[in-house]
Amino acid sequence: MWGRACRYSARLTEDSPFYALARQLGAGLSRQGFTVLTGGGPGIMEAANRGAHDVGGLSVGCNIVLPKEQHPNPYLDHWLACRHFCVRKVLLVKYSYAFVIMPGGIGTLDELFEALTLIQTRKIHNFPMVVVGRDYWQSLRELLTYLEAQGIVAPADLRLLTYTDSVEEALAHIEQYAVVK
Repeated sequence: MWGRACRYSARLTEDSPFYALARQLGAGLSRQGFTVLTGGGPGIMEAANRGAHDVGGLSVGCNIVLPKEQHPNPYLDHWLACRHFCVRKVLLVKYSYAFVIMPGGIGTLDELFEALTLIQTRKIHNFPMVVVGRDYWQSLRELLTYLEAQGIVAPADLRLLTYTDSVEEALAHIEQYAVVK
């Protein structure tokens, strides 16, 4: 249950504050009883899987076969290799209860908008999305607010998006929308 695979986030190292946040979120999600499902690669993906691994949670990766850079990280309990991004996106959405979107690039945006499209078309329901890195994603937030103001995106479509820099706020949002009580 993670939003992830992209060039920028795949290249982040342990000394990045976003790596630390992703690791804390992976641990927190595991403590809530979730399996942490990522793109299975390095960087942010590794951090989330590592956080789950740290606390004995289940850590799974949907790795993508690329000529270089992408390889399964060492904190995966299970992983599979996908040849196509579309297959990986289907698996990530099908087996997730929420997405956490960390700073990233085109791949991250692709996955974010895929999930938003599925929410908008009511193919998935009560699917919370936590966007971590308020400053990083400010332009995206302004774009989505503009689209909402134009009537192109309904307020309900964006209601499940939470922008935060806080692990606690992210976990609370996911618990509110994705945990059956």
